[in-house]
Amino acid sequence: MDTRTAWFAEARFGMFIHWGLYALPARHEWVKHNECIADEAYDRYFDRFDPDLYDPREWARAAKAAGMKYAVLTAKHHEGFCLWDSAFTDYKAPATHGAAAGRDLLREFVDAFRAEGLRVGFYYSLLDWHHPDFTIDRLHPLRNLPRGEIDRLNAGRDMKRYAKYMRDQVTELLTNYGRIDIMWFDFSYPGPGKPGELPGKGRDDWESEKLVELVRSLQPHVLVDNRLDLPGGGDFLTPEQWQYEFPERLADGSVALWEGCQTFSGSWGYHRDEASWKSGKQCVEMLVHHVSRGGNLIMNVGPTARGRFDSRAKERLAAFAEWMDLHSRSIYGCTAAPAGFVEGTGTRYTWNPKTKRLYVHVFDWPLVHLALPGLGRRAKYAQLLGDGSEIVIWNSSESSSPRDKHCPPDTLMMALPVRRPDVAVPVVEVFLD
Repeated sequence: MDTRTAWFAEARFGMFIHWGLYALPARHEWVKHNECIADEAYDRYFDRFDPDLYDPREWARAAKAAGMKYAVLTAKHHEGFCLWDSAFTDYKAPATHGAAAGRDLLREFVDAFRAEGLRVGFYYSLLDWHHPDFTIDRLHPLRNLPRGEIDRLNAGRDMKRYAKYMRDQVTELLTNYGRIDIMWFDFSYPGPGKPGELPGKGRDDWESEKLVELVRSLQPHVLVDNRLDLPGGGDFLTPEQWQYEFPERLADGSVALWEGCQTFSGSWGYHRDEASWKSGKQCVEMLVHHVSRGGNLIMNVGPTARGRFDSRAKERLAAFAEWMDLHSRSIYGCTAAPAGFVEGTGTRYTWNPKTKRLYVHVFDWPLVHLALPGLGRRAKYAQLLGDGSEIVIWNSSESSSPRDKHCPPDTLMMALPVRRPDVAVPVVEVFLD
């Protein structure tokens, strides 16, 4: 594996944080787009942004306790509002009138997370619905204006000036905050769209080649995602709100670097009334599935307008913390099991290539017996990872039981406790030869 990306594959678990002015309306981070809100109306959120309870040390401690190894914060989302003291705009946290006035919120985040030993990354939106040079396109809040009015407004806008603005801001981000591990650019939507729609934007609009060249020149080690609309993508793939089912393996049998970005609920930004929250068990299963397919999970939290994680987010983070306290060995440094390992019914495998241990995550607890095809000859010992207690195993091919004769040859048989362990996802650690 590339030494530049090795830490990322080892870590496996990170925190995404979407925070901006959209926390005030509290009805989705795309509220400006969804409700076609013009700048003049949206300014009421800028005027009232007052995160008086913001303490990134609390965020960092919660992330570390949950087992997360890195965090990525929205330095700027599509609304264009910046959390740092950029010299290239007044649309920034230090220019607001509340508790953020005069404060570089991004620097506080960086310092707090580094103090807890976590790596840090910046999300930077390629879209900017506030910038005067960003042309009105099919996703812009003003997209439904009469076409003649859109043409008139766009006549004075210049995407080349905007691309230069992005490079100037990225230079700030990669110059003023020390070592940054991830630049998470979001996102490209090239092409004409549906009939009658305005066009989108892609690599030519962002001047993506120049942007990546700049990033590499400032901090060559930085990992860049794949959303700049460039051939070959970036350093890692980014499925959003879905997860791979065994992505294509590389020539050496390993899996391409990927990170699934997921939410606790249906929104990235704080959404007060959103109700489709996943349970703690679902969240843990999601982490396991990502790693079992060779990927990372970056799980999102949307802080409130006052700068706190709400009770629902804290409960899910606590579920991760409780499970990872006993089972992180099946996550860190693990990946998809080697080709040919067939998962048993209701299970997900993760594999540590250094220790040669297989981790069997049992999603569906069986009645006593668990059969794992093809592993009968290789398994030497097994134990519940949660408490280190032995699990009795045998090879179906060496058994005289009529039950085992119905299994394929060399099936690894396990005698599990009748009562399911009281954890979100029980894990059996299998020592292979």
